Amino acid sequence: MRTPLLTAAAAFVLLPLAACHNAPKAEVIDTNPDPMAAELANKAPVALPPSMKAEKSFRCKDNSLLFVTFYNGDTQADVKTAKDGAVTRLLAPSAGAPYVKDAWKLTGTPEGVTVTEPGKSGLTCKA
Repeated sequence: MRTPLLTAAAAFVLLPLAACHNAPKAEVIDTNPDPMAAELANKAPVALPPSMKAEKSFRCKDNSLLFVTFYNGDTQADVKTAKDGAVTRLLAPSAGAPYVKDAWKLTGTPEGVTVTEPGKSGLTCKA
């Protein structure tokens, strides 16, 4: 007697679970397609800007100050001649090459640099 009762109870418990697999799948309809989707899919990946490596203030041989921000990758440095002065972005063609822009030229590391400013000769500066 127990076997038919257990079979009926098991069928009763499993019946709702069997109905779950028969549910219709939801269909997603895009009513507002992106007009630039194809153009964006064909674009080249975007390179992130380099992160800061070091930000140093330097005292030069003529007793002037120089503020330099070095970036990872060693191909970019920002230079200021005053704490709140205008930023000049210097770029190097490859790591280890001098940072240059117009008449500016900067070589060195966050410990010490040599800088040539427009209209001035080269100066050695230490952090």
